[in-house]
Amino acid sequence: MVSPIDPRIKFRHLQAFLEVARQKSVNRAAELLHVSQPAVTKTIRELEGILGVALFERDGRGTRTTRYGEVFMRHAGATLTALRQAVDSVSQEAALSGPPVRIGALPTVSARIMPQAMNRFLAGGTVGPVKIVTGENAVLLEQLRVGDLDLVVGRLAAPEKMTGFSFEHLYSERVLFVTRTGHPLLDARANAFERLGAYPVLMPTRNSVIRPIVEQFMIAHGIPAPPVQIETVSDAFGRAYLRMSDAVWIISEGVVAGDIADGVLAALPLETVETRGPVGLTMRADTPPSLPLSLLMQAIRTVAAEMAAKGT
Repeated sequence: MVSPIDPRIKFRHLQAFLEVARQKSVNRAAELLHVSQPAVTKTIRELEGILGVALFERDGRGTRTTRYGEVFMRHAGATLTALRQAVDSVSQEAALSGPPVRIGALPTVSARIMPQAMNRFLAGGTVGPVKIVTGENAVLLEQLRVGDLDLVVGRLAAPEKMTGFSFEHLYSERVLFVTRTGHPLLDARANAFERLGAYPVLMPTRNSVIRPIVEQFMIAHGIPAPPVQIETVSDAFGRAYLRMSDAVWIISEGVVAGDIADGVLAALPLETVETRGPVGLTMRADTPPSLPLSLLMQAIRTVAAEMAAKGT
């Protein structure tokens, strides 16, 4: 029959005993436990009184365990180790079964930043579910406002849309006019501005954050409204349609940077530096981030900084 554990033995008794045994000094144990030396001495005496034996004896200026202390230390150490493992397992399970970190990312960020950021986040051993959704900026900000998202990564919205939000700038990004490789407008003799209307144009939707920027750019350069416009925020559709047609896709650089680097798509020779806009992290100003969200945000910052340093 197993004897019941004396209820008078507390966690503090085991912790104090093991630290004194390891350090062979009450003073050093007190420093590590962030309590006073008299408090440690009192705790050890309480434990010895409960057990009815001496656990320590003087050894010059320090202390050493008695033969009873040696026996008790083996079992007490195993007990604390098992307790820590139990706590860690429950904490990890709670994290895994807890609510996900919910990220809203514009297509440009989903393609350019988030894959590498997720790799870095997971490499840190962080546990817990993560949910990443993409869509139009206005839709993502509304989801953030009502609490359906914890963070939006994308372009800075108009001032009237940022009430109650905080924004952290990561980098700036321009808009490109993109076609399939071999498109007629890529010919150096072609005037892309004048001939743009001869081809279908994939435009950002009216709710997208870059739509006003695109319209201002076209007006400033005397580009008439294309007669055939297809509004879309689907990068999958844009890539597929450009492969089978002579359409021109007006899109943020980050969405197609990989396609251009791979030679699948090409940017028209238009100077669009004036379309550059800030990309960053948008959060509710009144809600502090959780630890997993903070770690993921740091991963996003790191990836963005590395890309900026490489000029990609």
